Amino acid sequence: MSFGGFTSPWWFLMLAVVAALTIGYVWMQRRRRQQILRFANLAMLEKIAPKRQGWQRHLPVALLLAALVLFTVALAGPTAEQKVPRNRATVMLVIDVSLSMRATDIEPSRIAAAQREAKKFAHDLTPGVNLGLVSFAGSATVLVSPTTERASVSRAIDNLKLAEATGTGEAIFAALSAIEAFGAVVSDAQGPPPARIVLLTDGKQTVPTPDGDDPRGGFTAARAAAAAKVPISAISFGTPYGQVEINGERQPVPTDDESIRRIAELSGGQFYDAGTAGELSDVVNTLGEQIGYETKRADASKPWLIAGTLAAILAAASAVAIGQRLP
Repeated sequence: MSFGGFTSPWWFLMLAVVAALTIGYVWMQRRRRQQILRFANLAMLEKIAPKRQGWQRHLPVALLLAALVLFTVALAGPTAEQKVPRNRATVMLVIDVSLSMRATDIEPSRIAAAQREAKKFAHDLTPGVNLGLVSFAGSATVLVSPTTERASVSRAIDNLKLAEATGTGEAIFAALSAIEAFGAVVSDAQGPPPARIVLLTDGKQTVPTPDGDDPRGGFTAARAAAAAKVPISAISFGTPYGQVEINGERQPVPTDDESIRRIAELSGGQFYDAGTAGELSDVVNTLGEQIGYETKRADASKPWLIAGTLAAILAAASAVAIGQRLP
């Protein structure tokens, strides 16, 4: 730990006092030995003087000096990077419910895997984070506004229904509107809480047009998200070989990683590719850690205080055991 990791490094000046005490103790021990050696009759001195122990007699003082060093470090305010739960954030979970989600290339199906992992994400997310839910096919619906109550989100995930078309841009705009409305309510002197969109989708936008740069398209919405400082964590799940049966015909429904990746990049977020149920679970777990916790420099003096207290107790105990007195 560097000196830059201490809040009050000037307390280390106390180490000079500890060093002076150490030097003084060594000097006193040598002076005492010199005084003893002034006796002419060393044979008689050996008979009448009490037997002195070896290095053990220095143990109480050594432990006491070590305790002073540990207490000095604690007073200097050591800090360390620690993961702390987020208690002021908004997350909108946006789930694709287009017909392509019936594909079984991710077992048991894309939609079932998405529901399972979305519920796990909601359950494991830090309790202080406000979580909302948007589902989208041809249109987008805000099923749950941001809330710290997870049961309503889980119920809404269980009740997702598939429909035709894929309006990715509409879904992102709906999520942004929900975030803005919630932020206006809970905003304080620090402004609205930080927000993020988690997008789970498998296919290319089809409405209002396949063009992501359409005014209501996915790329346009991603740029709006970037302007609002709401990054999108986009998860593309499925394989290039997925198929579904529509109107009695088997139709290919490959994932569209390219457009999903661009949405994430335009928003300032991250893109994740999940081709199996296990990979999807890993991605969701990673996002839960990233979103639910943040790394901050926090006080780390407690271990030093504990170590110093233990050293002081051992110093007192060893002094009583060895010399029948406190140092």
